[in-house]
Amino acid sequence: MVRENLAETARELGESVRDVRGYEYAVIHDHALFPFRYADKPKPLDRARLPANVSPTRRRLFRAHGPLGPDALFDVDGTVATEEYLGLQEAFEELGASTRLVCVFFTADAENGIHAIHWGEAHLEPDRTFTWPYKEQLPVAPVPLE
Repeated sequence: MVRENLAETARELGESVRDVRGYEYAVIHDHALFPFRYADKPKPLDRARLPANVSPTRRRLFRAHGPLGPDALFDVDGTVATEEYLGLQEAFEELGASTRLVCVFFTADAENGIHAIHWGEAHLEPDRTFTWPYKEQLPVAPVPLE
């Protein structure tokens, strides 16, 4: 639902919305917004982890448009034709080669709303955890009493 709301807001602002295998992502100034609720209760960002059953498309978005990992010395050039490389090339075509992934990670539940929200660049590690070359915690508006 958050991804859809971001896409709709981007449209209203005259920004791009790109389809990646049937899912729309807001793209603002060559930055695709990737929202992810990593827990339904308060939990530190360093404990965020993608589920084991996450789609290959989501993994591909991180590899193709996220920051390079700390062990990466250089980008792979166009002469490599492995299946993984072809999948990354497909992600480039869907979002555009220069598009960077901006992660919007949050914890939330229906009763209390958003507990914490962070944004930045996240590198997906092989164990489905993240390293953050850049991150910032955003303030959360209090939930109004009814």
